[in-house]
Amino acid sequence: MPRPAPLSEPFGTTPDGWQVERWRLTSAAGVSAEILTYGGILHTLDVPDRAGRRGNVVLSLPDAASYATDSPYFGALVGRYANRIGEGRFTLDGRVHQLPANDRGHTLHGGPDGFHRRLWRAEPLPGALRLTLHSPDGDMGFPGALDVTVTYTLDDAGTLTLDFEARGDRPTVVNLTNHAYFNLAGSGQGSGADGEPGGIERHTLYVAADGFLPVTPEAIPWGPEQAVAGTPFDFTVPRAIGDGIDDPDPQLKAAEGYDHCWVLRPADPDGAPRVAAVLTDPDSGRVMEVRTTEPGIQVYTANQLDGSLTGPDGRPHRARAAVCLETQHLPDSPNRPEYPSTVLRPGAVFRSRTEFRFPHLAEDAPIGSDAADGR
Repeated sequence: MPRPAPLSEPFGTTPDGWQVERWRLTSAAGVSAEILTYGGILHTLDVPDRAGRRGNVVLSLPDAASYATDSPYFGALVGRYANRIGEGRFTLDGRVHQLPANDRGHTLHGGPDGFHRRLWRAEPLPGALRLTLHSPDGDMGFPGALDVTVTYTLDDAGTLTLDFEARGDRPTVVNLTNHAYFNLAGSGQGSGADGEPGGIERHTLYVAADGFLPVTPEAIPWGPEQAVAGTPFDFTVPRAIGDGIDDPDPQLKAAEGYDHCWVLRPADPDGAPRVAAVLTDPDSGRVMEVRTTEPGIQVYTANQLDGSLTGPDGRPHRARAAVCLETQHLPDSPNRPEYPSTVLRPGAVFRSRTEFRFPHLAEDAPIGSDAADGR
């Protein structure tokens, strides 16, 4: 039987006057996702816990205006280049391209007016939502026009899949991701190592990577990957995020926690997504498995959140309230010929897939209802 197409409703207006829609995907496993046309934002992701109680496991903001003015990329589609490009400059085919610097003299997440601040066009499909965006030649300094498609699919097992595609009319660089902030205890739930509410230090994390990229104090990679063995960056065996986050390692002290790219083990030769990370909340029993075709994953423990932003329920989003698991190419790749290339040429298609699976739902646990989380 064909899956039902998602339904939409108005979500408000941005300060620029854009009318934002909210689309809702549902699944037989009890998982549901709400996606906004502004920024392609994953606004909510409701997942049953081990006992069947539903809860939103991503950080959200209450309205369209908040996303347009205050959001640190909550749930957004990020591009044209996710992560950082050093000094906002790169050379392609002998020509230097200068981008706007929006992070300590460097370009972060495509610049100040990146894809996270655009209104995407939505097309409902059976069990999926297709979003499209046209980025003109010279957009944020990037060469060539780019047409981007991102498809959110939620299957009956509760797996949320993001398929990215991009085509350009001139040589350019492309690196796309989703910037969801995850807290598997539920947004505003859980506790940190300091006992404060709403933290992810007790979450356990596995990362399928034997190396990570050390960075300068301005978060630009300073060289080749470094082995994680014997460092607080070693998650090759699952362990609590809080176990090493306050280690005196200079890399952690400069970032006030984790904000680094892990270099994943080689991709599947057939191109299928392979396991990149597994996140577990021991209290709720929720488990999230991240699979991707990408070569890297940026792990960011929301170090710069300060409680000034609140969710739809009024709870403040404080530092370490969530963890981002951003599947992507490596930062500053346009300036690092030794890294996997992010160059996209005319006639070629950029393709990437990331899956968020919830294996605890495969067990014989009851599935809760919306009433369980107060909605």
